[in-house]
Amino acid sequence: MKRQPIVRMRPRNAFYAQSGGVTAVINASACGVIETARRHKRVIANVYAGRDGIVGALTEDLIDTGRESAAAIRGLRHTPAGAFGSARYKLAGLEKNRAQYERLIEVFRAHDIGYFFYNGGNDSMDTAHKVSEIGRLLGYPIACIGVPKTVDNDLPITDCCPGFGSVAKYIAISTREAALDVASMARTSTKVFVLEVMGRHAGWIAAAAGLAGQKAGDAPHIILFPEIAFDREQFLAKVKGSVQRCGYCVIVVSEGVRDASGKFLAEAGTRDAFGHAQLGGVGPVVAQMTKEALGYKFHWAVADYLQRAARHAASAVDVKQAYAVGKAAVEFAVQGKNAVMPVIVRNSSMPYRWSIGEAPLEKIANREKKVPRTYITADGFGITAACRRYLSPLIGGEDYPPYRDGLPVYVELKKIAVKRRLKQPFAL
Repeated sequence: MKRQPIVRMRPRNAFYAQSGGVTAVINASACGVIETARRHKRVIANVYAGRDGIVGALTEDLIDTGRESAAAIRGLRHTPAGAFGSARYKLAGLEKNRAQYERLIEVFRAHDIGYFFYNGGNDSMDTAHKVSEIGRLLGYPIACIGVPKTVDNDLPITDCCPGFGSVAKYIAISTREAALDVASMARTSTKVFVLEVMGRHAGWIAAAAGLAGQKAGDAPHIILFPEIAFDREQFLAKVKGSVQRCGYCVIVVSEGVRDASGKFLAEAGTRDAFGHAQLGGVGPVVAQMTKEALGYKFHWAVADYLQRAARHAASAVDVKQAYAVGKAAVEFAVQGKNAVMPVIVRNSSMPYRWSIGEAPLEKIANREKKVPRTYITADGFGITAACRRYLSPLIGGEDYPPYRDGLPVYVELKKIAVKRRLKQPFAL
């Protein structure tokens, strides 16, 4: 019998990009991608990163991660924000703006990129799926693998999203600490404290604040979820009751809270790059409402970027999961998989055990997972025991960055550019 010749595929380059709002652990996923790719040199020659996300691909502004030392890449694991730059830039549908996708393929072809790792949320998974489709239509083979990331925890199928566990931990800690402050001064000073957190359509971050309280009367006394229509009279009655019983009231409100008509309480009337309504700050709206109706002195705060950048308070579980999905994305690509995303599978809650599975991008793109009604108390203002069982493991453990002179030490990359090969520039 004649032996068949062994066909060896030549190694091709990979492209990695960060998308949308960054997190405390998105760079841990980047670390997972790059370190794993470096162990597969027979398949992946180089990893290029997009400077400022997908914008870097469109403008052929690529970063050669191979010029970074092993120590620098390792340091990404404990460094917050987007080390390569991110962007809120949504590609239109194939039928509306095919030119953008064709430009991506043009850049990928010029740099022999055969693997596309897109680290983002719902919209990003849609983009990765569409790139896999246009690659097939144009006869250009490219493996498109999504790498999950979002503080909102709203991606379907995956049990949780890397980035969420750390923001959940930060919000739970902040709620507990702020509540102690308010309680100590409530007799003669502030009676109502409002903390505004992220979450446009899904109230997972607001729900995490509920972990701060462990017994009846503990803060937060009220959580306002996007999943529950805001009722002004019920809310004010709850505030008044809390102040009468406890002497003060701590309220955690998700930015996306709406009234019964579906209108955001704090809609600013403008739109962001993805076409989403921009919100003008629901915290002060809710705080002022309590002042006008009940006369209580108040303070409010917006967690804003602090909640998603707080690497010093990251969840150890979150860091491990963020690295694991980056590692798995490369392993999926090396195995010949395409248009899929690594997902986190919960095997048990007590003790907490998890593993990595996979899901097709088409099942994830543009879909949102909201807080189930069974996770919210009957009155709509708190979390149930089931929600606590789900959330508690995700904030587990500490993973502190190294410190010097009292401050955390974070990595700064050289970000050396890859030489451009195309003459025609691309206008965004």
